[in-house]
Parts: sequence; structure tokens; C-alpha cells
Amino acid sequence: MILTPDELRSLVELTHQSPHTLLGMHPLGDQSGVVVRAFLPDAQSVAVQPVHEKKKPAFALERIPDTDIFEGITQAASAVYAYDLVITNHQGQVRRTRDAFSFLPTLGESDLFLFGKGDERKIYEKLGAQLRTIDGVPGTSFAVWAPNAQRVSVVGDFNGWDGRFHPLRLLGASGVWEIFIPGVGQGAHYKFEIRDAHGHVKLNTDPFGFFFEVAPKQAAIVWETRGFKWTDAAWLKKRRERDALRSPMSVYEMHVGSWQKKTATESWSYRELAQPLVEYVTRLGFTHVEFMPVAEHAYYPSWGYQVTGFYAPTSRFGTPEDFQFLVNALHAAGIGVIVDWVPAHFPRDTWALARFDGTALFEHEDPRKGAHQDWGTLIFNFGRNEVSNFLVANALFWCERFHIDGLRVDAVASMLYLDYSRKAGEWIPNQFGGRENLEAIEFLKKFNHITHTEFPGVMTIAEESTAWPQVTRPPYLGGLGFSFKWNMGWMHDTLGYFKHEPVHRKYHQNDLTFAMLYHHNENFVLPLSHDEVVHGKGSLIGRMPGDDWQKFASLRSLLAYQWLFPGKKMLFMGGELGQRAEWNENAQLDWWLLDAGPFHRGAQRFVGDLNKLYAASPALWQADYDHAGFSWIDCNDRENSVLSFLRQTADGRNQTVVILNLTPVPRPGYRVGVPRAGRWREALNSDAGIYAGSNAGNYGGVTTRPIPAHGHPQSAEFFLPPLSVVVFQAEA
Repeated sequence: MILTPDELRSLVELTHQSPHTLLGMHPLGDQSGVVVRAFLPDAQSVAVQPVHEKKKPAFALERIPDTDIFEGITQAASAVYAYDLVITNHQGQVRRTRDAFSFLPTLGESDLFLFGKGDERKIYEKLGAQLRTIDGVPGTSFAVWAPNAQRVSVVGDFNGWDGRFHPLRLLGASGVWEIFIPGVGQGAHYKFEIRDAHGHVKLNTDPFGFFFEVAPKQAAIVWETRGFKWTDAAWLKKRRERDALRSPMSVYEMHVGSWQKKTATESWSYRELAQPLVEYVTRLGFTHVEFMPVAEHAYYPSWGYQVTGFYAPTSRFGTPEDFQFLVNALHAAGIGVIVDWVPAHFPRDTWALARFDGTALFEHEDPRKGAHQDWGTLIFNFGRNEVSNFLVANALFWCERFHIDGLRVDAVASMLYLDYSRKAGEWIPNQFGGRENLEAIEFLKKFNHITHTEFPGVMTIAEESTAWPQVTRPPYLGGLGFSFKWNMGWMHDTLGYFKHEPVHRKYHQNDLTFAMLYHHNENFVLPLSHDEVVHGKGSLIGRMPGDDWQKFASLRSLLAYQWLFPGKKMLFMGGELGQRAEWNENAQLDWWLLDAGPFHRGAQRFVGDLNKLYAASPALWQADYDHAGFSWIDCNDRENSVLSFLRQTADGRNQTVVILNLTPVPRPGYRVGVPRAGRWREALNSDAGIYAGSNAGNYGGVTTRPIPAHGHPQSAEFFLPPLSVVVFQAEA
């Protein structure tokens, strides 16, 4: 035996941090010959067989007494060479394999340097489980960041889940552990067995896992996500050339598991969902679908917002290829795909990211910085280079591997403020004594800059509920760099207005007009999201006062106001149906309502017609964020609860007049000033009979007269149906 007693003990007790220096084949130094060692707990006998050079010696290894370590020496070779181990187990079965401890590291110094610097943008091609062929040998390299661990092994169905077989080596001061295991292929299940900083042994799933067992199981699955044959090159080219700020954008937000279900307990898979979803979204005319988080999450009622596998679509609905198939199908139909992305926090599951190596690795040690009190989750340590790298690369991963067109970033406000939802004494000020999370701010700027430069045309959308300045301005101007921001103020004020009885709405008209006072501060999306139809808030239709006729008339008016007001649009599934119940993630939408009477089908048809009008009218989207794109005609008729405004393109050639009558009182002969003389066509009327309205209107349009009104030299008399929105466009 050439090993010292301490070296032998370190192998037997699995305490050696670089077992490759002792296991495998090594020259004997000044002596002529090589030594081979293997740690094989299931072996009865072991032999070495050369692979490429038949003249190299084959020889047997002998068991070191009282251990499962085998060692052999040959003096017939002075340099290492490629070899197989021929292993006979205790049952007499023989297997032949290349030695996992004979391969050089699969990560180079530059990879580790960039990761430590926080700038290895494709770290997902280096860490985790990577299918590789090395020296003609197919297998999988495993690498994980655990700088404070005492030992890391990979265990799986290929080694009996026994951590003695494949301990990883620590690559210098990087904190990264690595091994290449021959013969491990796609579909292999694995975890990392970690002896943490305190000496406790635990099993962790892979932070960079591409595919996982269906919860509540936790093993990662070796998987290649680069094999899908995409057919969306034309879409991606068009996306790169598209100016999202000056293009139509109406987003259908949905939860994959509860849009439609095959049975009461079984949802559609990604592939099964593709055809019905494409047909539905196309028929209704939405430009984009936004999926609530699809990244792997163990706790289904979290709706995906407590992520345990940031690099994997949830396996509840199929494989990564199945999700790629769904995205590809949507792109083929001309529909963009946005996913909710959750870099603000992660759950406390110790088998996932929490205290990964026994220390606060991804999070902060101090709960005043590292714990979300509202959600019971942990906050990423954005100031740590490797953590920032993990998240920025994750955003790029979804864009590259899954061709995602937009990332809606959840809970941005909770990232920006150190005192978010905290009382005095429950938070730690920044280095300047302020409440701003400086590390999170820099992370968001970096994420936005890199995402936009690496993938031109991909949108980033902030769910940010405060008055933080310049969320949608570029970092070089001091902004955070998002493409868009949800207008939570518009949402809150508008829903607050519509819940009032019509007789009281005249006292709240400012709720509908206030948003224009700050509209040009940001690039806003107008959201009616899932958050507004859960937790006792009631459905959209449930907020509306009155009988069913009035409720649905108000709902159509709400949706029309959303679509016609400046800003991009977003509606959560079920809103287009007038669903009466709150959203339930365990049940599909109440599709049966479409056959339960005219109101629900009318609401659905109205949303489809809204989208058609919107897409066909550049005045409604081309100048969303230009001052020329919107002007009030009259927002002061509080007594009648009537508002009117003008939407137009930046050059003023395409113009649309919108009039809202938000009480159940018909108003014939209502005079409104318009910017052009001639005939104005009634392009949309929310009270039309096809939407289950009273079918009152303007017989297709109105003709102006040279009577000044509202600052315009001509005007027309309009019939305003009850609880309605009417839209007029100038005829050529």
C-alpha cells in the first residue's frame, strides 16, 4: 500500500475533498510504473484493461484489507493511459466501465473565474448535469457550487444512491465540486449527497437541474434540453425587428394546470394544451400568452411562485421538449410567450436551495435581510457574485432554450426595499442608512441590460407597485431597464371605481382620470391579473353592482376602458367569460357558463371584438407612450358619469374617439367635440345585442356639424347607451 494512513482514512471516511488525486491512475513519481486505485463497495474483484493501446498492461487490483478500496501497480508503463475497470460483484456479475476518476475536470479556470466574478452567462452549460462524450466515452458530468461543504457526492439510480461511489472533487477555491461519470445517460435520476459545513449529511436536488421527478418526489433527472427541432426562425427574426413600445400587445394570462382539464384531477400536458390554446387565443385575438410560473415548484398551491427548480419547466405537465413544443406552436400561430419569473425569493425547503451547504449560501444569514415575512420564503443574496450569476444566467436560459419572448418579473417592490413589509427594527439599512436594497438594484439593472443585449426583442416586465422612479428607463439614464411596468395604480383605482353603484360613480370620476397624470413616467401595462380574483377579492363580474344585465354591462365597459386607454393590455383567464367564482387552481375555468345564457358568451365575444379593433387600429397602440397619442376630450362631466377621449397615432392621421357612459341612463343627443369634420363610423359598441346588451346605438355612425365643442371647431350628437363604451373612427 502506497497510501499513507491519513490518506486511506480520508477515502474510507469520505472526507477527502479531492479524491481524484488518490483514486484513478497516477504515475509513481521517481519509481517506474503507475498505480490505480478504485473505491468500489460492491466489488469482489477488479481488473484494469487498456482501451486504446493494447500494448499497455492489463493487471488486477487487490483489495486493501478491511476496506472497499482496490489498488494495483504495474511497472510496465510509466505514464497514465486510458483504461477500463472490469468489476466482478459479489453475485459474480461482471461489468466493464471507464473509471470516473480517470478524467480531467470538465470546467476550466476561465469558467470558474467568470462564475466567481458573476459573469459566466452560460453557467447552465457548465454546472448541473451535462451529457458529454469525452475520449469517445458517453456519460454525464456533474458539478455543483457548495463552497462550505466538507464533501459532495452524486448519488442516483446508477450507483444505488450510495455516496461512496462517486465523491466529487473540489476545484480550487471556486467552491465548485465536479465529476464525470461514464455511462450515465439521459433519464438517470440523481441528487447531491452533501456533508455540510456542520458535518451533517443531507440530500439536495440540483440547483441547475433541467428536469425533475413529479412532486412530491425531488430527484433531478439527467436531461438534454438542446435537442428540440424549432421551426420558429421567422418569428424570432420578426421579434428582433419589432418595436414593442409601438406595437399592439394584449396578453392572456393563464395558469397551465387550471385553464382546461381532462378530468377533475388531471390537467392537459404541455403538448395536449398546444392545439386548444392556440385555437382559443387566436380566435380571441390576443397577441401574447403569459404563463404563471412554469419553473419547477414542489408546492402546487404556490401557483409556481415558490420555485425549487429554476432551470426546469415543471414536470407535472410533461418534459422540457413538451414545453418547447407548446412555445413553438404558439410562435407558429404568431403568438408571443411571456413567463412569470421569480428572482425575488425562494422557499425554505432544505433539500432545494435553503442553507444548501449548511450555510446561508443563496440567501442572507440575517433574517432581517434574508427572510420574506409575508410569504415565509428566503431572499436571494443579490450582492454575491455567484448568486447574481445563477439568476442572470437563468433568465438567459429561458430565452435561449425555450425561446421565451418576455419575462414578467414578480414582486419587484419586495426586491427594491429593505423595509418591504417590515416594521422598525425588523430591517437593516444599507451602507448609506437608506431603505433601498442597493445590491438588488444593481442586479436588476444587470439582468435587464444583459437580457436586452443578448436577446434583442425579448421584453422584461416589472410587477412593481410603488412610485420607484424610472423603472422602464435604461440603466445608463439611471433607470432599472425594464421594457414595461405593470400599472398597479390604474388597476386599483379602476376596479375601485367600477365597484361603486352607478349613482355614486360621479363622486369617484377622478379614479378613472388620475392615471393620466403619471402615465408618461413609465411604459405601462394595464393588468387585470390573477391577483385580483383570489383570496376573497371576488371575480371581476362579482365586483360589479346591480343585476346581471348591469353587472355584465359594467364588465364590458371595464374591459373596453382597459383596451382603449393608453398602455399594453393584460387579462387573466376567465375574465373574458365573466366567470362568477374566484379562480381555483385545482379546477378548470367554468366553461359551462358559455351555455348558461347570453351574458357570458357575449362577454367572450366582446373581448374578441375588442382585440380585433385594437389590432386593426394603430391609434390604439402606436403612440401609447407619446404625449400626442392621447388627449381628453371631456373628463369633467361627473354629474352624468360620462368621459370622452381621443386616441391617435403620433402623426395624427389615424384617430379614434372613445365615449364612456357609466350609468344605466341612456343619453340621446349627447354632444361631443371631435377633431375632424365628416362622418365618424361607430367601430364598437359595448351595448350591442351580440354582446347581450340593449342594442341601442348610433345606426352605424354620426356626422359632424360646425358647432364648436370641447375645444374642437366641429362636433356631433351621439346616442350613449346605458353602461356603455362606444368607439368612433373617422371615415376616409
